[in-house]
This record gives sequence, structure tokens and C-alpha cells, in this order.
Amino acid sequence: LVLTTYGTLVRDAALLASVEFDHAILDEAGAIKNPGTTFARAARALKAKHRLALTGTPVENHATDLWSIFEFLNPGMLGSRARFQELLGAAGRDAAVGSLGRTLRPLILRRTKREVASDLPEKVEQTLRCELDPTHRRQYDELRRHYRERILDGDAGDEGGESRFEVLAALLRLRQAACHPGLLDPARAEEPSAKVDLLLDRLTALSEEGNKALVFSQFTSLLDIVGRRLDAAGIRHERLDGSTRNRGERVDRFQGDPDCRVFLISLKAGGVGLNLTAADYVFLLDPWWNPAVETQAMDRAHRIGQTRSVFAYRVVATDTVEERVLELQETKRRLADQLLAGQAGPLSG
Repeated sequence: LVLTTYGTLVRDAALLASVEFDHAILDEAGAIKNPGTTFARAARALKAKHRLALTGTPVENHATDLWSIFEFLNPGMLGSRARFQELLGAAGRDAAVGSLGRTLRPLILRRTKREVASDLPEKVEQTLRCELDPTHRRQYDELRRHYRERILDGDAGDEGGESRFEVLAALLRLRQAACHPGLLDPARAEEPSAKVDLLLDRLTALSEEGNKALVFSQFTSLLDIVGRRLDAAGIRHERLDGSTRNRGERVDRFQGDPDCRVFLISLKAGGVGLNLTAADYVFLLDPWWNPAVETQAMDRAHRIGQTRSVFAYRVVATDTVEERVLELQETKRRLADQLLAGQAGPLSG
């Protein structure tokens, strides 16, 4: 029996590829969703009579995620990656996705959380919308206009090269601007923000009622701002991000200290692998492109051991790029439902 992390698998790829295993089992198989990564290549190089992939998010961004996992499970079953993408990008995309779902369903044993943990209390998801104040709105609109003119003016002589990076940079800056002006200019970190004000009002009320809450953001600078506001309000809190070394101590304090009401968590550092059932409220401060990542974050509180209903909120600034992110999330959810929904086939014992 060989137990290994994906990082070690890459370092030991040549050695492990020389062994004929009876079984090769990938836990958190979403780690190989990108077929070009070293993780995916090292996994495909393994020799095994039987292969199994375990994941709660088989489709995170697009159907190619599923192609990569099945290229590990049954090499060649779905054809080449280029052909696969061509079929799903054609005019009859919905029919192709439906056909693909029927093909794969017999090889997928799917269990939802409700089926596995039927005694879990309810999880309620809701979107909280806030209006930018006039000054913040003017600044956001000016930034949006700046990037639109810059990208459109640069498109004429660009065939998909530099403009692509310009678009990505623009989207990032607009997402930051929708959250708080201090994310664009640290000197403005003490300025008001409709989103942070809304969050603090909710956290203050929850704290007074004796509830605990998780607050997620992709931006650690936004967590810095929220943390200072919590300190000023006298609300005790913990924090977890990529720089945290004593993760266990932070988690234990939040779970066990009744006076520690809020846990500030970066989405990347705390989206998986944590059991935070002391909280019954979850706030996502900035919607992420990948709805599966958001769901995993919300489920830090909605896990076995939770005895209360969990209320999860996405905080979104109206008439900003964040609303477009929500639309993209819905498109990805529909794709996952098309591929995975329905009854399992006869091979799913």
C-alpha cells in the first residue's frame, strides 16, 4: 500500500510508474482537472488494473475537467481533448452534453450530501445585494470605462495575445473595486464601503445574539479591512489565510471559545479540509468564478456534527462585474447538472 500526496506523486513519478498496482485511487480527484498539469500527467502515468477517482466536484469550470479525470480512469474513452472540446463547442452543444452524460453515467456512482448525511439540518443560501454609495459608484464606473476603452482600442492590432491579459487584469481590478476602494489603493482602506458596512451590521447583530459566523474572501487585503472594523466594534475573531502556520490552534479557538464570534478565512486557504460546525452563518464577500469552490467554503459549517440550520450569504454589489460572475456560475451549474443528474446506469453497483 502506497499513500502519497499529489506533490510527492509528481516527485516520485518515474518510480511509481514502474510499479504494476492492482488499484490506483485518487482522492480529491479535482486536483487533476487540468490535463496539462504535472499532477494530471503523473497520475496518468500510473499502471494499475483498476482505477477509481473520488471527488465532490467532478465539473468545476467546464466539461474538460471531466475529460481529464476520465483520461486517467479509461484512457482514450472520450477521444482526444481537442476533439472533445470541438464537439462540446459546436452548435448542437446541448445535445452533445446530454449524450456525454448518458455515456458516463454508468461509470459514475454519485451520492449527494443529503443521501450520505440525511440527518444534517437545512442549509439556506441567499444573495445579499448592496448599492455602492455615490462616490464609490462614480469611482467604479470610471474604472470600468477606462478599461473598456483601453481594451477596445487595443483589440484592433491584437489577435488574442496581450488583450487577453488586459481583460483578466481588468476583471480582477473591477472585482476589487466592487468590494472596497482600499483594495485598489491601500491609502483608502479606511474609507466606507457598502459591502463592508452591510457585513458589519450583520456580524454585530449575530454576535449580540450569540451566533458565530465564517467570512470568506479571495482578497486577504479585504480581510484586513474587515478585521480592523471588527476590532473597533469589539468583536473577537480569528483568521486563517495562506500565511497562517498554527491552523489547528486557530480552528480550536474558534470552535471552543464562546467569545470568539467570527472566523475570517481566505477562500484558497480555508475552502476545504476544515470542520467549523460552531458557526451557523457563512458570508462570501466576493463571488468566485467557480461555484463549486463557493459551495465547498459554505460547507465548512454544513458538515456532520452540525445541529443547527446553516445560513449562507453571497454579498454582491449591484450593477458591477459581480453580477456577471453570478450569471457565469449559473451556466456552470447547469452544465454540471446536465452531465451528472439522473439515475445511475447498470454498471454502478
